[in-house]
Amino acid sequence: MNKLKYLFALPLLALGFVACDDDDEYTVTEVDTPVLQSSSPSDGATGISTTLSTITLTFDKNIFFASSNADQITLNGESVSSALVYGSSSTLTITPPSLERATTYTLSIPAGLITGPGSKPVDAISISFTTLSQSITSSLSNASADAATQALYAEMVSNYGSKIYSATMANVNWNYDNATQVYEWTGKYPAINCFDYLHLYASPANWIDYSDITPVQEWHNAGGIVAAMWHWNVPISEGSEDLSFSADGNSFSVTNALTAGTWENTVLTEDLASIVEHLKLLQDAGIPVLWRPLHEAAGAWFWWGAEDATAYVSLWQYMYTYFKEQGLNNLIWVWTSEGGDDTDWYPGDNYVDIVSIDIYNNTDTSDILSLYNTLYSQYPDKMITLSECGSVATISAQWSATSYWSWFMPWYNTDDTTHADEAWWTDAMNQSYVITR
Repeated sequence: MNKLKYLFALPLLALGFVACDDDDEYTVTEVDTPVLQSSSPSDGATGISTTLSTITLTFDKNIFFASSNADQITLNGESVSSALVYGSSSTLTITPPSLERATTYTLSIPAGLITGPGSKPVDAISISFTTLSQSITSSLSNASADAATQALYAEMVSNYGSKIYSATMANVNWNYDNATQVYEWTGKYPAINCFDYLHLYASPANWIDYSDITPVQEWHNAGGIVAAMWHWNVPISEGSEDLSFSADGNSFSVTNALTAGTWENTVLTEDLASIVEHLKLLQDAGIPVLWRPLHEAAGAWFWWGAEDATAYVSLWQYMYTYFKEQGLNNLIWVWTSEGGDDTDWYPGDNYVDIVSIDIYNNTDTSDILSLYNTLYSQYPDKMITLSECGSVATISAQWSATSYWSWFMPWYNTDDTTHADEAWWTDAMNQSYVITR
């Protein structure tokens, strides 16, 4: 009887050992708290674009975050726009509020807001970064620029970011009629008037003579700043008497123009010699010029932008070098971007002094600011300017939104189109930070 009792007890004892082993097998292991592995931007990063759209934090294991708690995450005390963990992930993606330039930001996340497996709370997180600031080049790209031109550039650099120059576009080419209209409306002349060598091919004639610099000299002697551009008309085909600056219906090739022996090269050589001759008249009169040639190239509506960025950059650099070789040293070179998506069209820092953009039919100050910030980020050592505009937000609204252009210039009004009316100009000229003549 005792023997049977012992035999029965042995299996039960064995089962007891198995049960103990099973308990050990299913004991939950303590899980470590998620550890932050990296962030973008990284802690202490500088030169961050104000167009930054997301901040990401990546941990060493999957994390959990309730998107409804996004308002508890702050950037310099302001709640972020959103914060999400997409699916099963170790990354928290944060959408920041709008950023300002030259500002240090601190991202703050309270302890326990993020958790890991087993609801392990993550400690408080603090990440700092600094947005991009500009450091404008103090000297012109042309080291041989004359004293008057250097002085104008230095003056513009000193005012950049705190004041803005007003400017008008000459009505067609060789006058300051539009500036006079602004004076009649507001009692003030704009600081800058832009002339256009549009009809250089026809000069001298009884209706246009660019060798008579009287209008430019009058403007300069009255204390005005001179700007100039060139809607460069060329024959649309070999031997044609039809001239155009448009790309449409125009076979004039930039690549051929830079190739000796072509008819386009002959036109290029003669036209460049002519424009140099006329710009030297201004140099001899002591007049520095804000020179904005070959504008809006990436738009491809002018012949100089009809091929590709490589051809265009070669043309710009050829013109720049030729002008220097001819002793033309009164120019501040202004290059026009088509919205920031055309960096491959940029001729290079050694060939450009100021970067500009042309904006039309846009009253959205946030959108205008985005364009400004894009160029500000892409060209941190160049002043950014609104070289042409029409039917845009008022200057006071743009300035309040921190679009700190070096100058603004509405295109001249026509019978069909009003780019800037009396009310728009009155707003502009009444601002204390707007520079007038």
